[in-house]
Amino acid sequence: MKFVDEVRIYVKAGDGGNGAVSFRREKFIERGGPNGGDGGNGGSVSFVANPQLTTLLDYRYQQHHRAKNGEHGMGSDCNGHGAEDMVLQVPVGTLIRNNDTGDLLVDLSEPGQEYVAAKGGRGGLGNMNFATSTRQTPRFAQDGTQGEEITLRLELKLLADVGLLGFPNAGKSTFISRVSRARPKVADYPFTTLVPNLGMVQYKDNLSFVMADIPGIIEGASEGVGLGHQFLRHVERCKVLVHLIDMGAEGEGRKPLDDFNILNVELKKYSAELASKPQVVAANKLDLTEARERLGPFTEALRRRGIRVYPVSCATGEGMQALMDAVAEVLFTGRTEKIHTEAPPKRAAAAPAKKASSAKQAPVKKAAAKKAPAKKVPAKKAAAKQAARRPVAKKAAAKKAVAKKAVGARKAVAKKSVAKKAAAKKTSRKPVAKKAVRKAPVKASARKPVRKTSAKKSAAKKSGGRR
Repeated sequence: MKFVDEVRIYVKAGDGGNGAVSFRREKFIERGGPNGGDGGNGGSVSFVANPQLTTLLDYRYQQHHRAKNGEHGMGSDCNGHGAEDMVLQVPVGTLIRNNDTGDLLVDLSEPGQEYVAAKGGRGGLGNMNFATSTRQTPRFAQDGTQGEEITLRLELKLLADVGLLGFPNAGKSTFISRVSRARPKVADYPFTTLVPNLGMVQYKDNLSFVMADIPGIIEGASEGVGLGHQFLRHVERCKVLVHLIDMGAEGEGRKPLDDFNILNVELKKYSAELASKPQVVAANKLDLTEARERLGPFTEALRRRGIRVYPVSCATGEGMQALMDAVAEVLFTGRTEKIHTEAPPKRAAAAPAKKASSAKQAPVKKAAAKKAPAKKVPAKKAAAKQAARRPVAKKAAAKKAVAKKAVGARKAVAKKSVAKKAAAKKTSRKPVAKKAVRKAPVKASARKPVRKTSAKKSAAKKSGGRR
């Protein structure tokens, strides 16, 4: 049978019958008076939750549902026959919404629950109801009212206690076939499961619960990749979610930790309430060699987050009992100790240190420095060595101070000598300037006879040296 979980239908209730206008006409009876009967009521359209149904397939091909109208009234005080109500059977867990506004009208979550979607019209009154002492022959009657009509959208959410989530080919169908009598299709290609499958799990002490296996979810399901989010509505009612991780996944970039993160991201995009439900993590396909090699890093990574991993093999049944015990404890008692674990103290403290600022890192280093001496056993020897080094350090400091003083004294003497030389130069320059001024006229007078002798010599040369 084809699985259909969402349909749109149109329902119309029956109209009420009209009242009759009639008068009594019999032999030897004069003025018999009005005897028109009332009209019958129209049929209503109602929905009933049937636990024997699991799909809305019947409403996929028949989308218009009309109830019968009530019969009209007749003479001789005869009322019209009321129409029977139309009862539509739907699976338990069906949500009925107004297609125009999207408002939720009712959630049929219990077997036998009934809801009237469209109420039938009321029948009209005949003319016999309007006869009075002053109006003994009414020639009118009341018409029946019309029945309600509405367009509805039916959504099916399966009633399950535990939901199986995972990538395609993670082993969900094999898992549910091992723990229950459900026999879904199992194959070695992606998206083998196209519709949700329900299985009744018989647990210990006469306890049982329903498990739902939905099609695989991949990255980008919120944008319509793969089969999208359309089947996640079937696990919204679940109290516990089981994340089945494929430890032997093959392909580019397929890692168990990445698959776990992608599943949680897609759950948050669909519904924050669904993502906050208790999650039991199961690492599947431990019968493979490469799966056992990946189990250690994956378990350690989730342990840092405080999540416990249950290694299982759906093919061989290894680890299935421990996993079912954890699921049953969360489901029936609400305790989550078995699905959580304590994170390592060292790594938990190192993780926030990386995110902290440089100002917050300083006290961490100081604390480490204080803890270091506690590990050293020979503390007396270290103290003796430090005491022996103290006088040596004091002498070196005294020598440095003396050397600094000597250097300072030398610099002061050098500064004084430089100042004296500068002052001597200033005093020696003043008299030299005065002498140069006084000798200036002497030099001028000495130059005049030189010029005369040169003139005489030039005249003698012209005369040939004769006088």
